[in-house]
Amino acid sequence: MRRTFIIFYALIIYASTELIWWGYLLVKKMPSSLGMIVGEGSLFLIVFLAGAIWLHKSICRERRLQEQKKNFLLSVTHELKSPLASIKILLQTIQKRDLTREQVLDFIGKSLMDIERLDDMVENMLLASKIENQSYTFPKAKFNLSVLVDSIVNRLQITKCESSQQIIDAEIEPKIQITGDKFALTSVVTNLIENAIKYSGPCETVAVKLFSKEDRVYLQVADHGIGIADEEKGRIFDRFYRVGSEETRNTKGTGLGLYIVKEVLDKHQASIKVKDNRPAGSIFEVVFD
Repeated sequence: MRRTFIIFYALIIYASTELIWWGYLLVKKMPSSLGMIVGEGSLFLIVFLAGAIWLHKSICRERRLQEQKKNFLLSVTHELKSPLASIKILLQTIQKRDLTREQVLDFIGKSLMDIERLDDMVENMLLASKIENQSYTFPKAKFNLSVLVDSIVNRLQITKCESSQQIIDAEIEPKIQITGDKFALTSVVTNLIENAIKYSGPCETVAVKLFSKEDRVYLQVADHGIGIADEEKGRIFDRFYRVGSEETRNTKGTGLGLYIVKEVLDKHQASIKVKDNRPAGSIFEVVFD
């Protein structure tokens, strides 16, 4: 890619120099046409340089996208490998050792959690692909959002911290009904909560609130994690984009979660914004009109 840029810049410099030289020769040969030559030459040069700048930005954008796709494939490979390895070890242990019923059930439960994690990731990739190809129609029907959020919170709840502390603190107003695509909105809620847990410290509390106010429905997911820099807040909903650099990032992920969240909410005429939490972390707020 560096060699491509060197050749690109060399051609731009060569073409600009040639254009100026030809203009000089024309002016020298036809001094009476100085105004016309300078005017038309300047216009051509401006258009040429504008096109070169646009092409440069397109190449840079394509390079970033290719790099993000490469990182995406590496992330997916790792995300698939970890739970599969865990499931394999757990099943081999059940197969080879004489375990008590409680131990077997515990191992099966852990395997099911890893399978659910794999299922969420596959559903994310399938949904992202359908959204990108515009092949998903977002079928809408009325359903109970309170029940949906409560079920997702219970599934993602972690109780293996000190004193069996629950990592998700949920305040869910009952009987909130909305009209939307239940499957796609399940992915929205799941991605927001998983994202908050992922970027929080071990056993840090994640707050989930669902409530209605002035004929609007609000869903807030707040964490006390690493937070999001102001310059990155405008890009976190881009496909494949992940906060931080690949060299310093420690969290897992594919860069599809927030992209799916934004696309699904746009189809529901709902808005999402991210705010700084105090003293640390982020708050994602979804508003259904």
